[in-house]
Amino acid sequence: MKKMYASFNEAVAGIKDGMTIMVGGFGLCGIPENLIKALADSGVKDLTVISNNCGVDDWGLGLLLRNKQIKKIIGSYVGENKEFERQMLAGEIEVELTPQGTLAEKIRAGGAGIPAFFTPAGVGTPIAEGKEVREFEGKEYLLEKALTADVSLVRACKADKMGNLVYNKTARNFNPMIAAAGKVTIAEVEEMVEAGDLDPHVIHTPGIYVQALIQGEQEKRIERRTVRP
Repeated sequence: MKKMYASFNEAVAGIKDGMTIMVGGFGLCGIPENLIKALADSGVKDLTVISNNCGVDDWGLGLLLRNKQIKKIIGSYVGENKEFERQMLAGEIEVELTPQGTLAEKIRAGGAGIPAFFTPAGVGTPIAEGKEVREFEGKEYLLEKALTADVSLVRACKADKMGNLVYNKTARNFNPMIAAAGKVTIAEVEEMVEAGDLDPHVIHTPGIYVQALIQGEQEKRIERRTVRP
């Protein structure tokens, strides 16, 4: 059985200043919102955050940005976050923007124990600066190093007490690969079931990748709501 936390503050208590963390989600979809909020409340600082993007100004990883808790961000785009844009342009934060597919593969490789790989994405652009370029069959490829983290925070719609996780549709996004790439992975889950209750064929993340669980309700905010007049 995996460790079960009773509170979100307790769940993130092991995250210390200067650590590297990975956070699942895409925009506000599938983010471990309660774990992020607890991290914002904890006051931990100088974090390196690896995530697709940084949410919005007042929710998700935007809370950490607002509190100046992030030292460096490795992600694929700025998105709707004005504070992210401001800090980046002002030089207040280190930003490493990576093509989205490359970012996904860097995280997947880290979880698989693959130290680096070659990709055509980014060749001939500023992304290639300082990186090895090698030719294969007449085409140039860029060497990209894998990513891992001290702690990974993910969100699943369902888990059993052995740590097996199931994600809901597009909320799966970066969560499975981030779960595999953390030295310690903490999963925020909506529903908890007993071991053996999940059909093995529907499990997205095997429990071997998960060290701790916490159950909670999510607001599931929408990044940009569009409705008919």
